[in-house]
Amino acid sequence: MFYLIYSERNNVIVDDLFEVIYGTNLELNKLKKSKHGINFVSRTSKNNGVSARVELLKDVKPIEAGVITVAGGGAVMEAFVQEKPFYSGRDLFYLKPRKEMTISEKLFYSMCLRKNKFKYSYGRQANRTLKFLIIPDKIPDWVYKIKTKDYSEIKKSFSENKISLKSKKWRFFEIESDLFEVTGSKTTSKIALKKSGKGNFPYVTTQATNNGIEGFYNVYTENGNVLTIDSAVIGFCSYQLLNFSASDHVEKLIPKFNLNVYTALFITTIINLEQFRYNYGRKFNQERIKKTKILLPVDENNKPDWEFMEDYIKSLKYSKTLA
Repeated sequence: MFYLIYSERNNVIVDDLFEVIYGTNLELNKLKKSKHGINFVSRTSKNNGVSARVELLKDVKPIEAGVITVAGGGAVMEAFVQEKPFYSGRDLFYLKPRKEMTISEKLFYSMCLRKNKFKYSYGRQANRTLKFLIIPDKIPDWVYKIKTKDYSEIKKSFSENKISLKSKKWRFFEIESDLFEVTGSKTTSKIALKKSGKGNFPYVTTQATNNGIEGFYNVYTENGNVLTIDSAVIGFCSYQLLNFSASDHVEKLIPKFNLNVYTALFITTIINLEQFRYNYGRKFNQERIKKTKILLPVDENNKPDWEFMEDYIKSLKYSKTLA
């Protein structure tokens, strides 16, 4: 995931770029569900906001596909691009672009909207302030490099084969002795980042969003193709493809095997399942990281089955966007 650095001179408000419209405001419990019906979008953060499919109503026209839905309450500021026509529940808004936008651009703005979640809660909704939120006017170049022509292209996987995790034997591996060299990273100060200027190298921090990245600069101290773990907060693990710089408390996991983006995503998912064990009072420090054992699928030699892990990730929807 990429992170955008906001600049005042490039900012606009939501209402400048989108028409903010209140949805159909229907009650799901009064509708008849149907597997082949219309999507019903609610204020949930799951399944692209779709909580059910319902029968088409004769007197209510579905909202058109291609708009961005935003939860004004509930899971406030959850924003999704809707690929199909839909109905919506209460406190659900949709954003209709005032000018033509590509799917990549809409996905980018959905990400920007979600970055405003911290401003709200169940007690403070976004109903009145949504159209006045500040978002970027200028879209970063990387957005246009995303290879997406339509919704079906976004959802494609590399493989049509369904792969079951239950089909494999699994066993525990210790992170330090079996899989990685665990080491710290060099701390780069904000002053050094500012002096270097904006660039192409990620600045990895202890945050658990945006892949841990808090901007891109012209300086790096660490080589990429490694995993990073926050040792200050909840132990968030992410994969860093590019060379990067880091804040304090960012630990590195340097692979003892041939790591790629697919096996990396498999492993980071497994490691992040350990987060429930840690908090501010019990941090996921280097010693605990080294001794942690994780379950991985194995081959006939009882070794990690890297090919299976890669194939599994490639079988998932959206895996083509990783290429």
